[in-house]
Amino acid sequence: MTISVEEVFETASMILFQNFDIRTTTLGINLKNCIHSDFQIFKENVYQKVYTHARRLVKEAELLESKYGVPIVNKRVSITPVSLIMETHCTIPKFVEMACTMDQAAGDAGIDFIGGFGALVQKGLTESDRVLVESLPDVFAQTKRVCSFLNVGTNVSGMNMDAINMIGSMLKKTAAKTKDAIGCAKFVVFSNAPEDNPFMAGAFHGVGEPDFSLNIGISGPGVVLSVVEKNRDCDLTQLSEVIKRTVFKITRGGELIGRELAKNMGIPFGIVDISLAPTTAKGDSVANIIEAFGIESIGAHGTTLAIALLMDAVKKGGAMASGNVGGLSGTFIPVSEDAGMIKAVKNGALTLAKLEAMTAVCSVGLDMFAVPGDTPEHIINAIIADELAIGIINNKTTAVRIIPVPGKKAGDSVDFGGLLGEAPVMEVNLYSAKDFLKRGGRLPAPITSMRN
Repeated sequence: MTISVEEVFETASMILFQNFDIRTTTLGINLKNCIHSDFQIFKENVYQKVYTHARRLVKEAELLESKYGVPIVNKRVSITPVSLIMETHCTIPKFVEMACTMDQAAGDAGIDFIGGFGALVQKGLTESDRVLVESLPDVFAQTKRVCSFLNVGTNVSGMNMDAINMIGSMLKKTAAKTKDAIGCAKFVVFSNAPEDNPFMAGAFHGVGEPDFSLNIGISGPGVVLSVVEKNRDCDLTQLSEVIKRTVFKITRGGELIGRELAKNMGIPFGIVDISLAPTTAKGDSVANIIEAFGIESIGAHGTTLAIALLMDAVKKGGAMASGNVGGLSGTFIPVSEDAGMIKAVKNGALTLAKLEAMTAVCSVGLDMFAVPGDTPEHIINAIIADELAIGIINNKTTAVRIIPVPGKKAGDSVDFGGLLGEAPVMEVNLYSAKDFLKRGGRLPAPITSMRN
């Protein structure tokens, strides 16, 4: 196939001026065959398996960066949900020891984050699941790269309120034990969590996956923003077509690199996650795309419509470009990781209530937002439950990363640095749902659970 000079220039411009990159290459590793009755041998098995394969991922990814000139920003590992492999070593100290072992293996291999230190608890909690949750404040305090998740609901099983009622307390303890509550940024709670998600903090290697798989997360908010700014007078149908064609191109690029990387490593290629993942870099904001649509500030009335248009176009363009689209695949709207979102919260244009409304049509959910450190545990749990109910009823993935920052109040700000960015502390409705939540039990599955 002949490649024109214009296509070469377009690709170079995406990389040089519009922040196009492979946001993450995430290697999924099955750890079930590492289990041993002797905990020291078990830890050594885990270390060797993670280190050996993660080190190779870093090496091969760096070679492809040089070959194609496309930045691969993060190299990550996801593992079998750890509560499944710790059943016979079910104590808080051992969970912390295992987390430290994984953290060391990832660090020694040059990996940015290791995900999967979590559990699937949508229908109930095992003893291992409970101990895992109780161990997380110490895990986050003693590790740098370990990320955790809980999947507390699905369309088929409903939503486990007993699990949700444990989270607020855990997050408050984590916030107290980690600088600026940074540990809370490494924990996400899901409904309908995908087993092949390459993005942190929610990545894990699902039980239906092979021994190894390579999942790619691409990102191009800057590329989409550029074409939207060039098409300010077209109608919504035409605007959708422009975005679809653009996402098609960047997905093709991501799949090319992902497949070659998997081939070079001798492992199966998993999926391409086509989510638009913003950063705080200039021109790399999903909020700025929405504003380029013609909305004064993200959070204004009309924002939910705009997010719906963007989401639909991204999914259609990606699905045309790849037969292996998976993960979350849509549009992230994290507060702290998007310069436009940060500005909108500071200006009062974006409130927590409006952010929740936007998540009804976007990918993921309430992501990377800070609340006052004195927010009661039951209100944190209620915020989580509200968001995940959207996912259960609407047959989609939703998730929450909420950060209660000790000593901070609404209007303050906390700077996490790097990709995690800056989080303005958002005002929370303090009216209580405590008596409702303490009923516990399980939100029944919606009627869609009976489709089979």
